[in-house]
Amino acid sequence: MSKKKPEYGNTSIQVLEGEDRVRKRPAVIFGSDGLDGCEHAVFEIVSNSIDEAREKHGDLIIVTRYADKSVEVEDFGRGCPVDWNEKVGRYNWELVFCEMYAGGKYNNNDAGNYEYSLGLNGLGTCATQYASEFFDAVIHRDGFKYSLHFEKGRIAGEMKKEPTTRKKTGSLFHWKPDLEVFTDIDIPVEYYRDMLKRQAVVNAGVTFRFRNQVGKDFETEEYRYENGILDYLGEITESEQRSPITMPQYWEAERVGRDRADMEDYKVKITAAVCFARQGGRLEYYHNSSWLEYGGAPEKAARNAFVYAIDAYLKQENKYNKNESKITWQDVYDCLVLVTNCFSTKTSYENQTKKAVTNKFIQDAMVEFFRARLQVYFIENKQEAEMIAAQVLVNKRSRESAEHARTAMKGKLQASVNITNRVQKFVDCRSKDPSVRELYIVEGDSALGSVKLGRDAEFQGIMPVRGKILNCLKADYARIFKSEIITDLLRVIGCGVEVREKEKKAKDLNAFDLNNLRWNKIVICTDADEDGYHIRTLILTMLYRLVPTLIREGFVYIAESPLFEINCRDKTWFAYNEQEKAEILKKLEGKKLTIQRSKGLGENEPEMMWMTTMNPKTRRLIKVMPEDAARTAVYFDMLLGDNLQARKDYIADNGYKYLDLADIS
Repeated sequence: MSKKKPEYGNTSIQVLEGEDRVRKRPAVIFGSDGLDGCEHAVFEIVSNSIDEAREKHGDLIIVTRYADKSVEVEDFGRGCPVDWNEKVGRYNWELVFCEMYAGGKYNNNDAGNYEYSLGLNGLGTCATQYASEFFDAVIHRDGFKYSLHFEKGRIAGEMKKEPTTRKKTGSLFHWKPDLEVFTDIDIPVEYYRDMLKRQAVVNAGVTFRFRNQVGKDFETEEYRYENGILDYLGEITESEQRSPITMPQYWEAERVGRDRADMEDYKVKITAAVCFARQGGRLEYYHNSSWLEYGGAPEKAARNAFVYAIDAYLKQENKYNKNESKITWQDVYDCLVLVTNCFSTKTSYENQTKKAVTNKFIQDAMVEFFRARLQVYFIENKQEAEMIAAQVLVNKRSRESAEHARTAMKGKLQASVNITNRVQKFVDCRSKDPSVRELYIVEGDSALGSVKLGRDAEFQGIMPVRGKILNCLKADYARIFKSEIITDLLRVIGCGVEVREKEKKAKDLNAFDLNNLRWNKIVICTDADEDGYHIRTLILTMLYRLVPTLIREGFVYIAESPLFEINCRDKTWFAYNEQEKAEILKKLEGKKLTIQRSKGLGENEPEMMWMTTMNPKTRRLIKVMPEDAARTAVYFDMLLGDNLQARKDYIADNGYKYLDLADIS
């Protein structure tokens, strides 16, 4: 009996309290309840250590990844306050680790303890503690060592306070993300390396030490950039061989302003490292040392300022051709390497994960900053300005040429699609993704029917060929392209033909371009008899003559059809050769069974067609290799070509091998 649903009324509203605010809805704070969210929890703790280091309290941060998937972060800052708070009337450890929206970074716009802070909301440490299986905190400050232990978001025992002789202050947090909160807690080594390297880039002079436990040992790596983003820019251009055309530039400035007229002022510090290169397209934005994966205000500012400044220079120097369109951001982006590292005393992130900032004043300040810097730079560095202008114009004109070519090709492809629609009896599949589509080339209308009923219409198309097609090995191109069967098949395949330019081609057939191939597999599917083998050979020879690249690149297959159908009771076995037949009969020895030669494709039931010939899990496909096609062509030329004596010699030497196939009745 199904339970009656409770009514929605005044008692239906619930309140999440304490650790449940995070444990039951982790994605609200961390952006995800998966591995991404678990990684962000690590970043929240590292962020607090970074804020200490930025305020010149310690220049070493140690992050340890333990084999049990727990994490430890240690810094040598002032140490997190955890003792009694007279003002609030509670212990600070309660506020820091157990109270949402409690922290020491709310008054950074009034010259508080943290002027430019990565942490803002008073959520990260508490949320991480709430989301942990266990969370240990060891704090050194004021001559004491404070120790706390939490389990699943709640304090276990009491805070331990004892005198210490250690001179260095600092905080050490060791925790294990809880699998009851996150779907995955196995944070990969690559995340730590990438995150810590980025933080070293934007926190000049701070050492980030990463310890990774492997067995009982620890592998250690360190990241440190003395000159921050300027050193990093040099590393990018050198290690990635981007062929710089200008020297790296480091620009910085401070601005004061507000997001709206009736709001208070705040400070913005802008730093940027920039150079132009032949292979650009590398931009990274950071704010208060958080990597802005989605950009936001800084990206909008860069787009505006760089296009504006370079376009103004091109116009001033008469670099544009007459009636030429202006440059776009893509033209600049393709030769730009830019890293920005900005700080503000008031920051509006899109959300707690801090992957984009939205402050209007930050965007406006950066637009003005970049425009002014570029204008001065172009005046003071005439030669480099000329090189930048030339490269941007090369990018622009190359892009436009590519767009024109793409538009023309799209028109050709559309025409080709229309042609395909007019090919009689071709049966397309639903998918338009060339990476999954399969074309079955079958013999005759009877095979078309059974294959059509047995296929997966999502990704398998069918092209029937009527009878034996032309021998393309010896026929000239004029005769080949008069064959409707061949030209229809080529149109369906879609990639054109590989014919020398001086040779005459059929109307509507494009020059060969593998990018226009509409199929991932081209499967030749014929009956397992002499006529079927003959038709298969003719089709294979046609492909070898007109589109050999398809064979060379591995797109052509032969579908093996079973030779025998063996039935025993309610089960059926299929044998693809005499050896398999013998093995099956040996297994069924002593049992009553029937054996029959497999019928032609057109006589097969749809279920049998799917199971034996078309189901990717059970079918047998033979990939045609270049050497297979070449050998086939040699034998085909010998047996059906003009060299009568070679054919007689081959039959005399090898004919006895095929007597069982001859009809001598």
